[in-house]
Amino acid sequence: MKKCLKGRSLSDPAIFNDPYLLAYADIISSRRLRAIELEEKIKQENKGSLGFFADYHKIFGLHFDEDKGSWVFREWAPNASEIFIVCEKTSWQKNKDLQIKRKDNHVFERLFPKETFSHGDLFRLKLVWPGGEGDRIPTAATRVVQDSHTLIFNAQVWHPQEKYKWKIKKFSPPKESLLIYETHVGMALEDGRIGTYAEFEHNILPKIADAGYNVVQLMAIQEHPYYGSFGYHVANFFAPSSRFGTPEEFKSLIDATHKRGIRVFMDIIHSHAVNNEVEGIAKFDGTGYQFFHDGPKGYHRQWDSRCFDYSKSYVLKFLLSNLKFWIKEFKIDGCRFDGITSMLFEDHGLGRAFTSYDDYYGSDVDVDALSYLFLANSLVHDINPDFTTIAEDVSGYPGLAAPILKGGTGFDYRYAMGIADFWIRLLKEFKDEQWHLGSLWRELTTKRKEEKTISYAESHDQALVGDKTLIMHLMGSHIYTSMKKDNESIETLRGVALHKMIRLITIATAGSGYLNFMGNEFGHPEWVDFPTEKNNYSFHYARRQWSLKYDKDLYFSCLFEFDKNMIAIVKDSDLFSSPDVNLLCIHEDDKVIAFERKKIIFVFNFHHSKSFSDYMFAAPAGEYRVDLNSDEIRFGGKGRLEQGQVHFTIVDPKRSDKGSLLSLYLPTRTVIILKLKT
Repeated sequence: MKKCLKGRSLSDPAIFNDPYLLAYADIISSRRLRAIELEEKIKQENKGSLGFFADYHKIFGLHFDEDKGSWVFREWAPNASEIFIVCEKTSWQKNKDLQIKRKDNHVFERLFPKETFSHGDLFRLKLVWPGGEGDRIPTAATRVVQDSHTLIFNAQVWHPQEKYKWKIKKFSPPKESLLIYETHVGMALEDGRIGTYAEFEHNILPKIADAGYNVVQLMAIQEHPYYGSFGYHVANFFAPSSRFGTPEEFKSLIDATHKRGIRVFMDIIHSHAVNNEVEGIAKFDGTGYQFFHDGPKGYHRQWDSRCFDYSKSYVLKFLLSNLKFWIKEFKIDGCRFDGITSMLFEDHGLGRAFTSYDDYYGSDVDVDALSYLFLANSLVHDINPDFTTIAEDVSGYPGLAAPILKGGTGFDYRYAMGIADFWIRLLKEFKDEQWHLGSLWRELTTKRKEEKTISYAESHDQALVGDKTLIMHLMGSHIYTSMKKDNESIETLRGVALHKMIRLITIATAGSGYLNFMGNEFGHPEWVDFPTEKNNYSFHYARRQWSLKYDKDLYFSCLFEFDKNMIAIVKDSDLFSSPDVNLLCIHEDDKVIAFERKKIIFVFNFHHSKSFSDYMFAAPAGEYRVDLNSDEIRFGGKGRLEQGQVHFTIVDPKRSDKGSLLSLYLPTRTVIILKLKT
């Protein structure tokens, strides 16, 4: 007898669409039961609420008590014997006047008169432990700034006289499928410098709205000492990065985004923490195991970072509170959970191909991490049922984005990360004449039906140092010299044509959403490289060259025009509301692939040299109108097709016994979208 999930058998096909998972039903059930029991235990001890438990940011750190008219500071530091606040008033030295008293349960606490601290004051902590001491930033600091001269990071008292007044107090997102615009505030400007929240709000947000995307995904918001880490090495989990501006300016950006009907997602890093000790929480109390695993298990050798121990109650409190903080304080609408593979596997999934289900259900899976992810999804959806969670996992762990009732972890979506990697591999290893369309189709459409997925052709990952954007893979150095519209070189025409086709076939086959990294919609050239000693601290590759998009003499403007129309068609047709993508035709020699979704037919001719004047394939009977084709002049094409042309299916027993047929002119390297007239 298989174990049950709330009374339902694991052999029930409504729970598992994959019969091969039934062999692991007991393990799946036990992991789920473990998470449920942990949640129930936490609730029993916290007034029946995960939200009540998630109060780390409310308890710890420096807070002004309005009722008492005084400051209270608390810190959790089990191994510390003494804690001092050090600041200008103490000449940055230990002073009994600002010493924090040790209480029970490894907590330090002290009340201070109102005049002790003022808005904008800088401070940090001096912790003393057996055998040593060190400077630290409070674990729940909500504002951390770096001195531009000394480069030292300090916590900053943030208590403005007037609190930010939200213009939109409760945002109700439009009921639309996710079209995500992945961004980075600092590198969003064309200038060679770090951009700000305010500049993003006024200069970049209108561009995103104009492009038609309905979600802004903000990367690198949690404070990180090294700008070049792309925000992945987080030091201060509750602090929005001060290099981009103030918390109020961040709130204003979110408000402005909501005003346009656009959701705000945030990249959340709970898979690891920066190895820095003075700036972060590594060895905060002198031990390596306060927040993290002790010994080698607590160190990620590839990322040079610390790995959380999710079995510890205070770690769960810290991380769950972090989620609650960003939702309540900044009104974010969703989170992309980064690095889940690293969390789930004790070897962090390094160098593994994950080719067997045995890889997911062995003893090397960190079930404590899995339980945390379960709790995280339960908490955020309790706080806001419309909140969206997305799992970033390269392992393919089954059920991450399946409902909890079906044995899943509860994420709303997962990224179809293999698709972008497949495109890069295809471009690196094969000429497009050699592309195997069957393999491409399988990669684009093979998804677990019980899990919603978000597809993308490229994200920021594909453009980070060591790799290139799709347009650079397609064109190489020609991206610099051959993008004028009067250029008809083979390299240019090929690159422009395939860039459009790659993006359209990716979005047209996407499961439940689509993602684009900022600038890639117009074929942004070059990779992403932040200023470092290796590049003489240059910002040249840590910016976005928007002027290319607006230059009507360049093909970049054509690529943007195509992307904008592509997004509009997906939105207007609500394409993702129908998960079924029906293959109509695939021909390896002709390099033609056609499929139907929601009464829209997509026809791709990937052939490098052949155009077909009367190409026939079976299609649902009806009258079809050409809604878009990539060969339009405005999209950088040759205008070989008549826009708006109507095609009727025909029946020709001599040509086919499959019923109705469509007969089309298919120019080389062109995609056509046909809508069924109703």
